[in-house]
Amino acid sequence: MGLLAGKLDHAGGGADAHRRPDRGKTSARICAGRIAGGLILLASYLLVAAAAFAEPVRVAAWHGDFSRKGPGLLVKELTSDKPVPGLDAIIDANPDILLLTNFDYDASLVALTALQTRLSQHDVRFPYLFSERPNTGMPTGVDIDGDGRKGGPRDAQGFGYFSGQGGQAILSRYPLHLVQDKTALLWQDVQGGSIAADDPVGADQRLSSSAHWAIEVGVGNDKLMLLTLAATPPVFDGPEDRNGRRNRDEVLLWPNILSSKPDIFDGAPVILMGNFNLDPERGDGLRQAATNVLQHPALQDPLPSQPTVLWDRVGEMRVTYVLPDRSFVVSAAQVMPPSPDAGPHRLVWVDLALP
Repeated sequence: MGLLAGKLDHAGGGADAHRRPDRGKTSARICAGRIAGGLILLASYLLVAAAAFAEPVRVAAWHGDFSRKGPGLLVKELTSDKPVPGLDAIIDANPDILLLTNFDYDASLVALTALQTRLSQHDVRFPYLFSERPNTGMPTGVDIDGDGRKGGPRDAQGFGYFSGQGGQAILSRYPLHLVQDKTALLWQDVQGGSIAADDPVGADQRLSSSAHWAIEVGVGNDKLMLLTLAATPPVFDGPEDRNGRRNRDEVLLWPNILSSKPDIFDGAPVILMGNFNLDPERGDGLRQAATNVLQHPALQDPLPSQPTVLWDRVGEMRVTYVLPDRSFVVSAAQVMPPSPDAGPHRLVWVDLALP
């Protein structure tokens, strides 16, 4: 199961389903005096005023710690009365659209629905949910890591102790529609890809360690396109640099598609977002790939050089990105402070005025 476009949170499915809770800003009020021109002029005035005071759309991405080492453990935690690490970060950011790139997948979206419920108890409502089975934990039948055994977490299409561990999930105040799913794309079929001729999985190896989705979001009469990814860490291998090469190709997939087919999404402005697991300046990995993305002519970078993770050994790095189309007007952006007990990654949000 994936898209739940018709599944509304009961408390948030009415006329105010898309209204975000107050972020501390004073709401604009229009004092209409006498309008001599009659009802037509009054209606025109109100429409212009409403447009002038329309709030931007807040889009967020976070590699928060919503993954556990066994199937069903996240469901059990989210449906209990125990505190949920990371919940406060989402509440404080209060996004309209949230991509989580480390969230355990289950076929009925029980865990994601439980998170939806927990957030609604704090008046943060996401009527629309989306997730599909990722490549994490999907068996290959090959001993990829060379430990003499098959079926380990590093022997899967993407690292995972079980199928669906640490996948992707989207929560939204606006309707979601899957337009393209590149999750099953074979690495050998990537134009300009760097799979080795002697790759252990070979022709059956998928590019995505998690997933690559193109998700259309309907905001009133407008549409925008989310391009998501969560790339493999470019470490934990040997001199063959398999993970580094795969990370590079994962990071470049959507930008290369935008370059070769700029009208592929019928003019809808795009937002490239997710966990690249790659810093353009620091750490292991083929860093030029991140630099190339940041310099892509179709995209803008609202948070240049802002670190999004603090590693114990290597310090701060930038690995989570929200990169909107240049046609958007960015009114604000922030990397949130670290969230206690919710992992080393920080939530990133950007406020966008629709073009």
